[in-house]
Amino acid sequence: MTPNDTELITLLKAGDTAGALALLAARPLAARERDASGVSPLMWSLYLRQGEVSEALRAALPELDVFEAVSTGDAARVATLLSADRSLARARSGDGFTALHFAAFFSRPELAASLLAAGADPAAVADNPMRVQPLHSAAAARSLETCRVLLESGAPPDAAQHQGWTALMSAAQHGLEPLVDLLLAHGARLDVRAGDGRTAAELATAAGHHELAARLTPPSVA
Repeated sequence: MTPNDTELITLLKAGDTAGALALLAARPLAARERDASGVSPLMWSLYLRQGEVSEALRAALPELDVFEAVSTGDAARVATLLSADRSLARARSGDGFTALHFAAFFSRPELAASLLAAGADPAAVADNPMRVQPLHSAAAARSLETCRVLLESGAPPDAAQHQGWTALMSAAQHGLEPLVDLLLAHGARLDVRAGDGRTAAELATAAGHHELAARLTPPSVA
């Protein structure tokens, strides 16, 4: 176990779900312990897609914070929290994300809309080396509807995360034509280059999406 992790989080990171469930059964209060940054075991289990452990952790917690509620899709809890304190729409998790980042990453378009209505920033930059905005998170999750909600609320289509990566580049690399269409409709540029110099068209070509690459090639170099 590292100095920054609890015993339960160490088991989760190791992929030992059986050990995590056994520990939780023996010591339910372990669900409330957090790592040195303040990230909960529930959030770690969600990051790691450990569904059985996530359900056990939810059952062991008396209530969820806004990040946990958004990530698990607990709309009633989110509404209660925002009603009591709208500033939670802009609050930061221990690892530097807003609740809107989690709504995007876990494909919760309805909750993304609720957070935006409460004052969430569609262009919030994660306070960590990833430097992602919610649109990057939604594109990574391949959540077309969440991307639509964000773009219609003013999320910048060409915002760059770490290494200059944009949502259009992500969509191009994975051949997500509906998402490409949506981003282009909201003004995404074809000539933006990632930190390694590649454009969305070049990323599509490298991934074998040749027809899409042709569409994404700027006219000046077509």
